Amino acid sequence: MLRDCSLRLIRALKIEGGCNVQLALDPNSYKYDVIEVNPRVSRSSALASKATGYPIAKMAAKIAVGMTLDEIKNPVTGTTYAEFEPALDYVVCKIPRWPFDKFPKADRVLGTQMKATGEVMAIGRTAEEAFQKAVRSLEIDQKDFYSSEAHAASDEDLETKLVKAQDDRLFYLAEAFRRGYSMKDVHELTKINYYFLDIVKHIVDLEKTIQKNKDDIKTLKIAKKYGFSDQTIANLWHENADEIRKLRKSKGIIPVYKMVDTCAAEFESKTPYFYSTYDVENESKKTDKKSVLVIGSGPIRIGQGVEFDYATVHCVKALQKMGYEAIVINSNPETVSTDFSTSDKLYFEPLTLKDVLNVCDLEKPEGVIVQFGGQTSINLAAGLEEHGIKILGTSVKDVNRAEDRELFDEIVKKLDLKQPKGLTATTRDGVIKAAEKLGYPVLVRPSYVLGGKAMEIVYSKAELEEYLNDHVDIASDHPILIDDYLDGRECDVDAICDGDRVLLPGIMEHIEHAGVHSGDSMAVYPPQTFTKEVKKKITDITRKLALTLNCHGIMNVQYIVRNGEVYIIEVNPRASRTVPFLSKITGIEMAQVATRVIMGESLKEQGYQDGLAPESDRISVKAPVFSFSKLDDVDSYLGPEMKSTGEVMGSDRTFAKALLKAFAGANMKIPDNGNVLLTIEDRDKGKILPIAERFAKIGYRIFATKGTAEFLRKNGLHVNPVTKVHEPGDNNILTELRNKKIDLVINTMGHDVEKNSDGFIIRQVTIQQNIPLLTALDTAEALLTALENRLFATESLK
Repeated sequence: MLRDCSLRLIRALKIEGGCNVQLALDPNSYKYDVIEVNPRVSRSSALASKATGYPIAKMAAKIAVGMTLDEIKNPVTGTTYAEFEPALDYVVCKIPRWPFDKFPKADRVLGTQMKATGEVMAIGRTAEEAFQKAVRSLEIDQKDFYSSEAHAASDEDLETKLVKAQDDRLFYLAEAFRRGYSMKDVHELTKINYYFLDIVKHIVDLEKTIQKNKDDIKTLKIAKKYGFSDQTIANLWHENADEIRKLRKSKGIIPVYKMVDTCAAEFESKTPYFYSTYDVENESKKTDKKSVLVIGSGPIRIGQGVEFDYATVHCVKALQKMGYEAIVINSNPETVSTDFSTSDKLYFEPLTLKDVLNVCDLEKPEGVIVQFGGQTSINLAAGLEEHGIKILGTSVKDVNRAEDRELFDEIVKKLDLKQPKGLTATTRDGVIKAAEKLGYPVLVRPSYVLGGKAMEIVYSKAELEEYLNDHVDIASDHPILIDDYLDGRECDVDAICDGDRVLLPGIMEHIEHAGVHSGDSMAVYPPQTFTKEVKKKITDITRKLALTLNCHGIMNVQYIVRNGEVYIIEVNPRASRTVPFLSKITGIEMAQVATRVIMGESLKEQGYQDGLAPESDRISVKAPVFSFSKLDDVDSYLGPEMKSTGEVMGSDRTFAKALLKAFAGANMKIPDNGNVLLTIEDRDKGKILPIAERFAKIGYRIFATKGTAEFLRKNGLHVNPVTKVHEPGDNNILTELRNKKIDLVINTMGHDVEKNSDGFIIRQVTIQQNIPLLTALDTAEALLTALENRLFATESLK
């Protein structure tokens, strides 16, 4: 019925190519409504392509150049044609990946406004299997349908969670069934279709069955058939996951891999695209060719985006050029790496240790590459090595030397390098004492994090205690790092080392000073303020670090440059999010070069010299892109925890023009002149004066709150005062913002992070009114540089 409706719509609208139709079906009848028609390839088209193996965009492109469906061969089967609709003999489950682990104070209620940053997809023979695989693909420390938070909730809180859809609703559904709620009860609260409720209830019922039948092989087979992981079974049996794995393998309970073939096995297919299930026939056969397994980066989320997929794809390309069979395992339907035509073999599987080991058991690769999948793949390295899997490139031991604070500090001391003073603590009192010893402000963060998660600059003991209450579980294996906060100019360096030579394709200078996460900072290549001496110091230090850490492949180093001295912030023994940017502007395919090094080909053999590569005469600026308008109650003030969801690049012959292009690419619409509102922290008032003067010279009118206005007036600037958030008056700051009388807001009130504070409210209203917002003075100076080169300054004649 819905299919026929969609076809009638497409024909009536005369659409040729990809199209997306959204419909709403009345659950109590056969009535339906058409919501919208998108005459283009959409987000769901990518999902449908990966779910079915039918490449919608590719087919749409061929139709666009005049071919018809009966002329286009299905690339999956190689024998049938595109007019045959996909037929499936499996179940696919997609679950969105939300950013609420980064934004714990955000409004988590789901509605018509999209809040997800990415998604995962899982394939199984049963709906239960697909659901469970999808849950453990999310990488949210949630291995199954059991949630300790849901378990601890009162019945009242549980029902509230069921009524109001949030990102964790699935786990509260399961908890409701554990407490004896009936299907009817849950349906009345959630209005979710009984079919889906039955799936969740069946999983909960199976949990009880597994729990009652410890070490029973028949029960173990049933559990695996319905997607229970070794870890979940181990938890239910109070055993170790490795013991469960050994038990099932000894009893021949191992996964087989089925092909995604678009035709439910009706025709012979040749697509090397597989998913695991516990069935009889295995359709994935190991070839005689030497193979390498490349671990992808999982779902797109803040801190680990599509940049890592770029690196993964180029790693695959390099392996194929070297004659290896490149095998990819990943769980993200939005990526190029999960296109079955990218690699020689694709396994669409959760990126957990046991799921990756299952693939290794079948394929027996020469080794596994973990350098391009972000922290996801790095976190799997130790476990894989413990199970006898060879990690190619930098060893697990040396990865640990780079990521473990105390081990890395030993290296820094041995090499006599500079770094901000830092301490490590494993208790709450230890953290507080360390901060007092270093002196406030300090930078605090957990070890082994990506995207600056739970990283913060704190200026007092009270702020530190609030941070510890809100963010952190402290333990001996999860220490807290406390660093002296050092203000200076940050930079990013990516390096490739073969054990002899160290190649630095380029240095990226951050435009914002230290304190803003590298992923949220604007950056420029080549550096605009670094002297030759500073660049040489950066190159020499990077070389020493790479060789001392026995790096084989790629690594990333972050530095602070202050008064001509170079201080190390951290070393990441893997590819970073800067790889695509630097690769595109330098012409050095960094991921491919690093992969060749990992596989034993030296930099010399590839034609690369030691040290910093010659700088391009083209200047490129990276600008972050944010999604604050989509996420209520998320503070838009930029700090050491990453908040951006994407990035753009502007390139030109001059810095100013590259900046202009970057701002335009980030959709920051700044008028040539207008009204700029300044709400500035006391410590920033000395720096705001020249910025305000520059705005005035290009025709901007200055608006400011009382304290900032008085300071600027004393220094000879004309300022239009506005009253504070809770003060009356026609010129109230929020009224001016809501009436669109302000064209740009500069707000550096970083201490005001509570929802009822002036700084937070001003930022929220600014975002809601779609007014450009800057929270760092360095960004404001960069914007002025761009605007001044676009405009004539207006000054009085003297």
